[in-house]
Amino acid sequence: MQPGLHRSDHSGYGGVEDDMEPVTHLLTGACLSRAGFNRKTAYATAALVLAAEAPDIDMLWEVRGPVATLQHHRGITHTLVAAPFMALLVVALFWLWHQWRGKKGKAGLAPRWGWLWLGAFVADLSHLLLDFTNSYGLRPFFPFDKHWYAWSIVSIFDPYIFAALLLALLIPALLKLTDQEIGDRRKRFRGRGWAWAALIFMVLYWAVRNGEHEHALALLENNNDLPVPVSRVAAEPRMFDPFVWKALLETSATYRTAQVKTLDDQITIADAPVYKPAETPVLEAAKQSYLGRVYLDWAKWPLVEDMGEVAIPGEPAPPKGQDWHAVEFRDLRYTSTAAALGLNEGPGAGRQAPLSGWVYVNVTHGMQPEVEAMYMDGREQK
Repeated sequence: MQPGLHRSDHSGYGGVEDDMEPVTHLLTGACLSRAGFNRKTAYATAALVLAAEAPDIDMLWEVRGPVATLQHHRGITHTLVAAPFMALLVVALFWLWHQWRGKKGKAGLAPRWGWLWLGAFVADLSHLLLDFTNSYGLRPFFPFDKHWYAWSIVSIFDPYIFAALLLALLIPALLKLTDQEIGDRRKRFRGRGWAWAALIFMVLYWAVRNGEHEHALALLENNNDLPVPVSRVAAEPRMFDPFVWKALLETSATYRTAQVKTLDDQITIADAPVYKPAETPVLEAAKQSYLGRVYLDWAKWPLVEDMGEVAIPGEPAPPKGQDWHAVEFRDLRYTSTAAALGLNEGPGAGRQAPLSGWVYVNVTHGMQPEVEAMYMDGREQK
């Protein structure tokens, strides 16, 4: 590693846009049940599927606005401290359901509540593990440790993991249907083997991704041909290709992006750097706003720019007669190379990055810069 060069620890909060999509969580819960828990207790599949998605109940913060969601998502429900209690809550719901069915005379076989809790606990932990694998990250040791941890080896949606989990559930059902059509009445249970195969595939796939991630970082850290001294590097995954990574490089005055191909040890650095803006009263006011404080708390590669009197795309401009500036917040992890460097053509090129935030700052003559409005992902924070 070059002297003074260090890796990004990916401790920044990755935001809602990079949250692991829910279907993968649900499929993981179903496969965990099929792997054996559904042989131990009634309600196993339903409970594990629910528990595998339960931590995302914190998305209810959406009702308080986009910045509130960014602030609180991946909060206490995504911690090791909360995991056993989240599992207990899921079991409590099924206990109430079982009691209600009992009053209707439809209770059926009594669940083994200890096994049901254990399965729900494992499913909840699977949610934390899946969220850890992408660059979004989580704070598993909160409230004792507020540091964000992220593995950054897969994208928000990984088609290979999704396909493996889905096939592990569909193929046994299709085989069972085939048996019924040909009149084979022998009792078979193919689901467990397929579920285990999918779960083992996930682990092996993560191992490959991790190896290529480490390789990409090593190429960046040990490359002496970089155009300027680099103080920090990160490698972000591509959805379909585990051998191609988006690299972020930081220097004293700029950010740079690159593409790393680990199969042939090739690094291609983008020509145009992204310059770090100088501090101004307008930028300081925007950073001290509610949106600014929350955004900079989670952004690992933040870029805050004074766009001048440019109306926020898709949003109303401030009243005429006021002097105002629009300040944009974005994280370079969630911007394509072209957009990050402003290489797209047309009005507003490169300005609609995912997870971007905007603040209107009133700079009317004789007044201190004052925040007028805050927007994020097309919604206003009231």
